[in-house]
Amino acid sequence: MQYEGTTRHRPMRLATILPHASVEPVVAAAAPDSSWIELAGLTGRPVSRLEEGLPWLLAHVTHLAERAAAWRGPRYRASEFVFMPPVVRPPAFRDFQAFEQHAKTCRAQHGWAMVPAWYEIPVFYFSNPSALTGHNAEVWAPAGAQELDYELELGVVIGRAGRDIPPARAWEHVAGFTILNDFSARDLQRAEVAMGLGPAKGKDFATGLGPALVTRDECADRIRGEELSLAMGARVNGRELSRGTTASLHHSIPRLVAQASRDAELYPGDLIGTGTVGTGCLLELGPENTGGWLKPGDIVELEIERLGVLRHRIVARPR
Repeated sequence: MQYEGTTRHRPMRLATILPHASVEPVVAAAAPDSSWIELAGLTGRPVSRLEEGLPWLLAHVTHLAERAAAWRGPRYRASEFVFMPPVVRPPAFRDFQAFEQHAKTCRAQHGWAMVPAWYEIPVFYFSNPSALTGHNAEVWAPAGAQELDYELELGVVIGRAGRDIPPARAWEHVAGFTILNDFSARDLQRAEVAMGLGPAKGKDFATGLGPALVTRDECADRIRGEELSLAMGARVNGRELSRGTTASLHHSIPRLVAQASRDAELYPGDLIGTGTVGTGCLLELGPENTGGWLKPGDIVELEIERLGVLRHRIVARPR
């Protein structure tokens, strides 16, 4: 998938990487030559977790990009590390359902009509911040599940704390964006939702995130008022199955931030998922039309304009 209208300069990307020769993750920034530079070296400040440095980084992002371009010190090449989730363990992970097409299709499959309140209130559930998995990692279905699915979502990372944030000020609290794959066990989820609670075990086993955090300023020309416009797509084994855009969000990102912060403190590193874009999962498309549910050996690739590609390999559950 190739997108037009990319930036003329390399986006500012921040990541958490695990060097092959280390047991400790390293917070890093991308250099123009696609290598990665330890953030502590660029900033002269200790940064053990990305969320700890986000408020400072947001205030110095232009300077940071200039330092990365001129850097002559040590760096990591792609062959020397694996990607972890950009924010390894967010303080909180809220996943919304903000795309109308996905909401309507999924509700219809349960025999439910859309309720008027959906159009007024951005709804979310708290997902598992301890189950995030990075780019190129392996994912397997949870015990007893036969219907493993992907979900193509945009991840929004909070960079500045706040409470009761109005939509008009919400962008100021957004550090940037990443790709989110809300892996779902549909058979487990179906049973949970039927009982009036959930999703729980149908969702909390694995969520893909990454490969990096792209700072908000790198997408500034795609933001008009409350709308962000980035093309989105998903492939399984190289076959494109899903295509959409963040511009089709019914509830805008500023509205999601405002809802999340109502009578609640948001903290740097908090993760907000937009929910699945229309056609962005096998459940919507119909597994009978796509070759079935995900199975061991499948390669799932999610791509969002300017953010890159998030890839996972499906494997059998370890015994």
